[in-house]
Amino acid sequence: MVSKRGRLDQFIAGTLQIPKKAVRLLLVTNKVLVDGQFAKSPDLQIDEFTHIECNGVVLRQYQKQYYMLNKPDGVVSATIDDKHATALGLMTGVNTEMLHIAGRLDLHSTGLLLLTNDAKWSEALMSPQHKVDKQYLVTLGNPLEQGYVEAFAKGMYFEFEDITTLPAQLTVLSSHQARVVLREGKYHQIKRMFGRFRNPVVALHRESIGEIVLDSQLALGEFRSLTKAEVDSIFQH
Repeated sequence: MVSKRGRLDQFIAGTLQIPKKAVRLLLVTNKVLVDGQFAKSPDLQIDEFTHIECNGVVLRQYQKQYYMLNKPDGVVSATIDDKHATALGLMTGVNTEMLHIAGRLDLHSTGLLLLTNDAKWSEALMSPQHKVDKQYLVTLGNPLEQGYVEAFAKGMYFEFEDITTLPAQLTVLSSHQARVVLREGKYHQIKRMFGRFRNPVVALHRESIGEIVLDSQLALGEFRSLTKAEVDSIFQH
């Protein structure tokens, strides 16, 4: 999702289907409120979350929304799908018109999924430059070996894309389970990294993104709004 910035006069003219000259008249006669203040400048920059009123009529009043969802197995990280239930379909009672998923999970992966209508926030969340850690609990089909730790820490070269992954932290928890921390999210990255050892991923569960930890009170398929501290934590990076 891209932030929809633009000029105030263009927005009002397009919304009310009136000439820009008429918009200027509205502005000079104090008929336009932007975020509760009278607007005078026709070239004032607005975005999709700017509250705009004209002659007492609300023209735009979108609020920023941030949610965490405990994604179940078999649910796709999408808005519409012909075969499977979708993450947005689980958001009952929420206006999902502008929501998008920040950091998708595969069909059979579970755990923390973040949804928002704030494009700048999701960009900061997923950009490797912002160094936001994504933590996963991984269950493997074959026993783990200590050599995995060094291989993940060095990064791995993927010939198809001609890229080398950023260093990743792997902690062996048991013979068949590990915790992996990434600062990026290439296509099927964790599965492909373990694939180098011919060790299939049986289950993949995302536990946290940055300081946002999956709420243990959320059952599979349940969601809640993020707290202000959780939202703000992304920009602290």
